[in-house]
Amino acid sequence: MKFEESKVLQNLPKQFFATLVKNVNAKIATGADVINLGQGNPDQPTPDFIVKSMQEETAKPANHKYSQFRGDPALKKAAADFYQREYGVSLDPEKEIAILGGSKIGLVELPFAILNPGDTMLLPDPGYPDYMSGVSLAQVNLELMRLKEANNFLPDYTELDQNVVDKAKLMYLNYPNNPTGAVATPEFFQRTVDFAQKNKIGVVHDFAYGPIGFDGKKPISFLQTPGAKDVGIETYTFSKPFNMAGWRIGFAAGNADMIEAINLIQDHLFVSVFPAIQKAAITALNSDQHTVRDLVALYEKRRNQFFKAARSIGWEPYHSGGSFYAWMPVPKGYTSESFAALLLDKAAVAVAPGNGFGEGGEGYVRVGLLIDEPRLTEACQRIAKLNLF
Repeated sequence: MKFEESKVLQNLPKQFFATLVKNVNAKIATGADVINLGQGNPDQPTPDFIVKSMQEETAKPANHKYSQFRGDPALKKAAADFYQREYGVSLDPEKEIAILGGSKIGLVELPFAILNPGDTMLLPDPGYPDYMSGVSLAQVNLELMRLKEANNFLPDYTELDQNVVDKAKLMYLNYPNNPTGAVATPEFFQRTVDFAQKNKIGVVHDFAYGPIGFDGKKPISFLQTPGAKDVGIETYTFSKPFNMAGWRIGFAAGNADMIEAINLIQDHLFVSVFPAIQKAAITALNSDQHTVRDLVALYEKRRNQFFKAARSIGWEPYHSGGSFYAWMPVPKGYTSESFAALLLDKAAVAVAPGNGFGEGGEGYVRVGLLIDEPRLTEACQRIAKLNLF
């Protein structure tokens, strides 16, 4: 007896990263020494003090039971305290914070928690591909906001068709940005709040790369903007600042109605996160953040080294202000995909083609700074031999 997937599943977008991994693994299988710059998976270990906390909490029988449905109140309080210390933002732990099994869950589930089939939402182009999963699962309509280098990859709301704006009920933003590395300004976030209030559009700010800012500038939280909690939420993950990608823990913060919608849908889908992981997350948030500062310094050092090596071969990058990516232009005569395929085939260097992040990413490739500096330099040296620049 054969069972077919539902139409909802059949309409899901193709998993971009799965295809990327498959191509890299196929090249490695030939015996090639692949320098993988296509990944977005942190390469450093979780700090020892967090691991130790997890080990201790795992051994406690009390943590072997079901979690509280809406998360450990102590973790929600730690998240609220963290936002107060780091960003000067006041949050009600119970009404304005929801615990997530990784921020991706919140980003994918929110459209079908607060929208109805046929409603319209706005997404950045280019943007994180998995945003599309929520669009498909919720069966909502999608309109794109083009991010252009000339505007530092910030959407220009004045360019949006008013008919589209009138229909939109939700929009996603992400700064520091994946894939471009662009950062937001206080002025941009204020324009966003004003735009959202005027047009009654909810805002979701994906703050996945929150602390990773360069050139002496700390990225700002959307929630620092006056009126932000009236119009939206922000999602925060432990994956990037604490190298806890495989632990699957994060939280959403902000507008109480959106937070309640997330909590309600999760009441039916999950029984929260393993209690020991939540305890370890508290340890991470309550720390002095010196490991985060050290990590940011490492990524900035890698960015600077890669930029130096790329410029030495005539490959000029977009000067990213945050995240752990470099956003690199494709040479004339190539598309994003053909250039990425050439680098993998002829130089054994893997990069992520920009069009995998949307049509607005065409003409670029994304380079992950998740490998040590000598290999970043070697990647550029290999590419130089192709005489493309």
